[in-house]
Amino acid sequence: DKPRQMTDLLYTEKDLVTSLKDYIRAEENKLEQVKRWADRLDSLTSTATQDPEGFLGHPVNAFKLMKRLNTEWGNLESLVLSDTTDGFISNLTIQRKYFPTEEDQTGAAKALLRLQDTYNLDANTISTGDLPGVKHKNRMTVEDCYELGKVAYAEADYYHTELWMAQALRQLEEGEESPLDKVTILDYLSYAIYQQGDLKRALEYTKKLLQLDPEHQRANGNQKYFEFQLEKQEKQDETAEKETQQQDREKRDTTQKKKKKQSQKSFSLIPERKKYEMLCRGEGVRMTSRRQSRLFCRYYDNKHNPRFVLAPVKQQDEWDRPYIVRYIDIISEAEMEKIKQLAKPRLRRATVHDPQTGKLTTAHYRVSKSAWLTAYEDPVVEKINQRIEDLTGLEMDTAEELQVANYGVGGQYEPHFDFGRKDEPDAFKELGTGNRIATWLFYMSDVSAGGATVFPDVGASVGPQKGTAVFWYNLFASGEGDYSTRHAACPVLVGNKWVSNKWIHERGQEWRRPCGLSENE
Repeated sequence: DKPRQMTDLLYTEKDLVTSLKDYIRAEENKLEQVKRWADRLDSLTSTATQDPEGFLGHPVNAFKLMKRLNTEWGNLESLVLSDTTDGFISNLTIQRKYFPTEEDQTGAAKALLRLQDTYNLDANTISTGDLPGVKHKNRMTVEDCYELGKVAYAEADYYHTELWMAQALRQLEEGEESPLDKVTILDYLSYAIYQQGDLKRALEYTKKLLQLDPEHQRANGNQKYFEFQLEKQEKQDETAEKETQQQDREKRDTTQKKKKKQSQKSFSLIPERKKYEMLCRGEGVRMTSRRQSRLFCRYYDNKHNPRFVLAPVKQQDEWDRPYIVRYIDIISEAEMEKIKQLAKPRLRRATVHDPQTGKLTTAHYRVSKSAWLTAYEDPVVEKINQRIEDLTGLEMDTAEELQVANYGVGGQYEPHFDFGRKDEPDAFKELGTGNRIATWLFYMSDVSAGGATVFPDVGASVGPQKGTAVFWYNLFASGEGDYSTRHAACPVLVGNKWVSNKWIHERGQEWRRPCGLSENE
């Protein structure tokens, strides 16, 4: 019996050799994959680091960076993990604690969805990276699109789920290679469409899915359910149609008259959110040519202020009511650099007053990082404060410190008032300097796309222009709040937006800006 056992062992060894060779081949394949990945990232990181701000100024690049660090490096880690002798793993593990989290990746995805809505971009435009003013074009893969669709799905936002799953499907159908298959995407797509109430299209996509995978349990169930619901709907529609035809005849006459009246008041009737998005896209109302003709530009020295008599500044009217002016070339390149440099190490996510608790919190409607600079930490800050005082004629001792804010891609500040309203009497109580009488805002960078300051109530839009500043009063001379100063910072679509602002308070202005005789002066 011994020889047979030996031959078995021989065959066992032959098997082992075969599997050893398989292992070597797999290892070589693995290395090949790792090499390809390393080469791709090598060229990507070297172009990116030559102009980091420009590169990250593209929303797709920012999202893909989050996704790479959160998901893809992890996949690579599992790939390489089989060889622990390499220092790479321990290095990756050490670095891991500095990586973005799942929450960061979701945040970057939500910013992309927000931009898509505000700027009316279709998924294809974003995916191909064809955005205005873009230097570093970067395409999104099928998985990137799918990832965005899943973020929307987790939020029960079926509108964006459909847009991004459809985009993923389009790219698969155009022949892009991907580990994802059509069935997975169609599954999400048909459900998202059903959730939006379009049974007919949901059924079409379910049938498509079943052609690819006839055994798909959920899709089979859905098909029966959708067909049943459609039949029910069609019966209801028939009865409803007869009734509406009758009502339509009666309605037709009255709507004609109403329509004429509406078009005149149309902008003021649009909900604020829509106005804000329209103004951000540059589709706002234009003021009448008569009002426009009363806006001027001038050399300005604020009643012969000694500092500006020999070198008056360029001032131009941006809007009449509320009165907004812009100062041009009002801050030098060196000053802007200094301010950014002082602020950078201190930038923190900006906070807002919570009216319920009176405490400061972060909020999704204000996405930016900010820092406060005091006059005594650098002569530049003091010089800038003095300049604002000379040009506005207002006292700076009671003003808040200079706030520097940086808005990256998707950074925004939705419509808000700078002054405290009657319903929140304690807004600035701790400062003891009264309400915010005026706002001064420096623009310290040009923005490739997006990032305007808009006033939705009146339809004004002020574009960021490097080296300029805008100024307006938040209160009437009587101390009453001017509600037309409600304003917003549009999301940055491409680029990087730096601003710094000075909020000026009432105390100390009693003789500099005396009360008027009437409430609305």
